[in-house]
Amino acid sequence: MSLPAEFHDIAKRVNNWGRWGADDEIGTLNLITDAVVREAAATVRSGLRIPLALPLQQDGVQSGLIPGRINPLHTMVQINQELFGPGTVATSDDTAVLSLQTATHWDALTHASHSGRIYNGRPAATITAHGGAEFSGIDKAPHIVSRGVLLDVARALGTDRLPGDHAVTPEDLEAAEELAGVRVRSGDIVLVRTGQVQVFLAGDKHAYGYPSPGLSVRTPEWFRARDAAAVANDTLTFEIFPPEIDDLWLGVHALDLVEMGMLQGQNWNLEALSTACAQERRYAFLLSAMPEPFVGATGTPVAPVAIL
Repeated sequence: MSLPAEFHDIAKRVNNWGRWGADDEIGTLNLITDAVVREAAATVRSGLRIPLALPLQQDGVQSGLIPGRINPLHTMVQINQELFGPGTVATSDDTAVLSLQTATHWDALTHASHSGRIYNGRPAATITAHGGAEFSGIDKAPHIVSRGVLLDVARALGTDRLPGDHAVTPEDLEAAEELAGVRVRSGDIVLVRTGQVQVFLAGDKHAYGYPSPGLSVRTPEWFRARDAAAVANDTLTFEIFPPEIDDLWLGVHALDLVEMGMLQGQNWNLEALSTACAQERRYAFLLSAMPEPFVGATGTPVAPVAIL
């Protein structure tokens, strides 16, 4: 089944292949310059730090909806073991087995492909079972620290949580900008709040994943026009699920990751940040969202922190 013509039309308009050279592997992260980071640091006023990650736990967000993804399996391999003899210092060690996209995470640019290609026109076949991603793995991403902007779409539309069939449009993003009194600019990391994570926090992981509000296939052009460096939200699937266009599954993934070269984040808990931004009446802040540098990986857990 081929991708619809509408998808290919949008892909042509947002494509960034070659924009930063034929050898580029990080896409829109190139937009996070030293000057952008200096300006981001200047947004810190109170020093309030708000963690945005969900706990890594066995009873996590994964419900089987996405094949192969498992919640973390945590095992103790040493418990108060005196390695160097009786009476010496004892240590405890752990091990874990988990999907790298299991909870709050970044999708690497190699997480999606279409028509046999990944970002910058490289063959999708460069991702292999033993080597992982030869190009644009998450280990290639540099320090992800920039100005974060919360676009609280749910609050802007007068609700605490968007309904499951709501596709977040460019018009919704601009309504959230108006609420925030801020405009997304080059190098920003945009956090889009739908309120959907509340469903998981209330204990229903199945309803959290499906149906779910999320970004519309119309939004990549908006982010391309603003030159956002990365985008994350508070849903399992990032984009609206089921899709707004029949048979276009994960179209936003393909446009953002493959065509534009823009990192995506999912399962971010934006609830406390929403409250803090509303109380302080400012929606821009310093955001640290460093990826774990798993070599060749197509995603990574992340523990982002917003600093107001």
